[in-house]
Amino acid sequence: MSPVAFPTTTAAVLYGPRDIRIEDRTSWAPSAGHVQVKVVATGLCGSDLHYYSHGRNGDFAVRAPLVLGHESAGIVTALAPGVNTFSVGQRVAIEAGIHCRTCSFCVKGRYNLCRQMRFCSSASRFPHVDGTLQTRMNHPAYVLHPLPDSVSFELAALAEPLSVLIHSSRRANLSAKQNIIVFGVGAIGLLACALAKHRGAARVVAVDINPARLEFAKREGFADEVYCLPSPQSTSSSTTPQSLPEACCAAPKTNGVSSSSHKHTSTTSTPTTARDLAEEQLKKAKESASAVLAAFGSTEGYDVVFECTGAETVIQMSIFCAMTGGKVMLIGMGTRAAYLPLSTAALREVDILGSFRYADTYPEALALLSSSSTSTTDSIPLPQLAAKLVTHRFELQDTKKAFDMLAKGVDEDGGLVLKVMVGTGEAC
Repeated sequence: MSPVAFPTTTAAVLYGPRDIRIEDRTSWAPSAGHVQVKVVATGLCGSDLHYYSHGRNGDFAVRAPLVLGHESAGIVTALAPGVNTFSVGQRVAIEAGIHCRTCSFCVKGRYNLCRQMRFCSSASRFPHVDGTLQTRMNHPAYVLHPLPDSVSFELAALAEPLSVLIHSSRRANLSAKQNIIVFGVGAIGLLACALAKHRGAARVVAVDINPARLEFAKREGFADEVYCLPSPQSTSSSTTPQSLPEACCAAPKTNGVSSSSHKHTSTTSTPTTARDLAEEQLKKAKESASAVLAAFGSTEGYDVVFECTGAETVIQMSIFCAMTGGKVMLIGMGTRAAYLPLSTAALREVDILGSFRYADTYPEALALLSSSSTSTTDSIPLPQLAAKLVTHRFELQDTKKAFDMLAKGVDEDGGLVLKVMVGTGEAC
């Protein structure tokens, strides 16, 4: 193997918590079945932020220098001999998961569960597979996707988080005329709202702890109504969806909101055991869910609940907010073990469904992000809604600044930070 016409790639390399270094590395010719791509745009994800902030994401710790980034698109710059599915200069989206194509899950079309999955920018396997925060990378041709002419590089980068929602909506059988509630309005939650609207939902409402994000969701047309949960110290209640300005502490891992737990203290008794504490929290979650439903005038609950925070209390609330026969989609990944009201779910036949990454979603995601994507129920076309998520842009050499801003959640002027894009200098 020898270097190609572009002898180096510049990469943002993570060495440890908050330790990102810009380095030049040798750029090698693509091996059999691979394509070299000039990365143009990469969106920063919540999992990237966890690696940056802590040097780990859950159980997966960085054990060697790692290039982060997995929401990306770029331009083909070189092909391995025999690869004839792409051409040099072609615009492509990069699907970051490299599945084996031979295990039982891959054969059944559920390759997101592949036992040999190697995911760019994840420390789940060692040696790690570098991600897309670099100027050029080699990637298997079978996980690259041609871009429609009307899809920009930035929108193509959003095909990755949108794929998460497409996969979960398939599992939930999301359809027209349903009532949808979304917990957590980071980028993933906002895309859940946008996709539900595109699918013809009768009503889409959103709940969060962050008033600024909720204001954005309502103002920009992602949600019909929004509700801000009160702080643990607040004893007031609300009968209107937008009258709770204080933010309590919920823990979205996938959408970048804070990472503490939403807990309340009983005013009537003092729990003394772990079981008592769990039951007290469950009681408060039920009360909070009732308040949410009352505020929205939806006492019967919702057809589909998208839980995009991963916080234990919010998962509990999601079950209470589902209608009889409804579905709860668990998308957030913040709690390893949760105390759940399973009898409530069982007696009302509420389906609790897990959702992990995606499989065979990129063609649909890119079609939805194309300007030709229309729906008679869209007040704002999905591509326009998705584009609103990109609030800030940085160049590769400023990747550390990009992560620091994402971690704060606001920019230097106090402006809301949602999706941060890192580019390599070429117009997106």
